[in-house]
Amino acid sequence: MIKDLEQKVLSGGEVTRDEALGLSLVDGAEMMDLLCAANTIRSRFRGRYIDLCAIVNARSGGCLEDCAYCAQSSASFADVAHFQLLEEETILEKAREARDGGARRFCIVTSGRKVSGRDLKRIAATVTKVRSMGLLPCATLGLLSADELALLRDAGLERYHHNLETSERFFPEICTTHTYGDKMKTVGAVKSTGLSLCSGGIFGLGEDWEDRIDMALALRRIGPDSVPINFLMPLRGTRLESMEPLEPTDALKIISIYRFMLHDREIRVCGGRMQTLGDFHSFIFIAGADGLLTGNYLTTTGRDFKDDLKLIERHGLRYRE
Repeated sequence: MIKDLEQKVLSGGEVTRDEALGLSLVDGAEMMDLLCAANTIRSRFRGRYIDLCAIVNARSGGCLEDCAYCAQSSASFADVAHFQLLEEETILEKAREARDGGARRFCIVTSGRKVSGRDLKRIAATVTKVRSMGLLPCATLGLLSADELALLRDAGLERYHHNLETSERFFPEICTTHTYGDKMKTVGAVKSTGLSLCSGGIFGLGEDWEDRIDMALALRRIGPDSVPINFLMPLRGTRLESMEPLEPTDALKIISIYRFMLHDREIRVCGGRMQTLGDFHSFIFIAGADGLLTGNYLTTTGRDFKDDLKLIERHGLRYRE
């Protein structure tokens, strides 16, 4: 089955829902066959280059949304920093660190349902300066409208990040203060403005394999350029603090199946990769990934830029500059 589906994708075909669910049943010795097939698909459609992105937590805490996985949400009692929008020079300092560390993209992230009009204008001005540093600016600012996104685009924004998080069916289990439809409306606004779209989700929330496959199908319909794959890090004080982490083999299987289903998209492994994968972390590229979020995350530490560059080089790959 694996070889047949590999050839189907390499020949320009699409993996169906039932075929993807079949791949989710792979285990034991067949796991390496799945990874190797995903690696071949990655090599054919994405080449030898790995895209690196870094982020800055530009406004933290105080979010009124109730997302079950987030330490900054209204449903969380986690001990996280609370601060308003950072000063421009602080953001630019983080951007310089990212550029010097090898990142090609730099994303400005704020907590909350959406950024205020005043902060949006400040961020737009900062985006222009980030662009002038030779970085590709990205932003994660919540449920913005097409007009608000156009303001950022005109300031030099290259990409907007807005995750679906999970399947439409499972979404109400993790958030009730906004809807899956709200998210799709923002995704549509991003596409309408001509911005590059970055959209994926979080795995290990309690969803099943059908939810994982259904989100991949939704992503295939909307066509993001980059698909971030995050793994839940259960944080004390959040509603999902007692959730058992994903098995490393399941995490690798998710990456591989997403490569089969989204063969020509950028598959970027982001939050929770070290904590979830552990000793299996070096398999992420063999599993089909061609992008990484490097450096620190929003409320947790990530991975040093130099360590990620070494990992890329060990696999005989190169990072995009």
